[in-house]
Amino acid sequence: QVQLVESGGGLVQAGGSLRLPCAASGRTFSSYAMGWFRQAPGREREFVAAISWSGANTYYADSVKGRFTISRDNAKNTVYLQMNSLKPEDTAVYFCAAYYLGYGSNMYSQASYDYWGQGTQVTVSS
Repeated sequence: QVQLVESGGGLVQAGGSLRLPCAASGRTFSSYAMGWFRQAPGREREFVAAISWSGANTYYADSVKGRFTISRDNAKNTVYLQMNSLKPEDTAVYFCAAYYLGYGSNMYSQASYDYWGQGTQVTVSS
């Protein structure tokens, strides 16, 4: 069982930055690939970024590539989403998720993930 708790959300002006940590419980964090997804009002939840269990491989949605960076610290059981150059269209609830032994193109699919956090709200004003 893995419990995930996101934090770091808030209100920021367009062009600003936020960093979202996601803290995981459990001793096997390093066995899980981690992903970030988001859901805007009236829209489906969508993939944002993912990172392999070792941190060697990262994956990004085209809409955030070059602006967002995913990283992890296995010693702290935490995954981060650094968001720069934020736009109003980035406004959403952001969720982190854990995928046991996740790899490759499966990382883009919500259905691959085993555990989810409750989400943190990010609002970008214009």
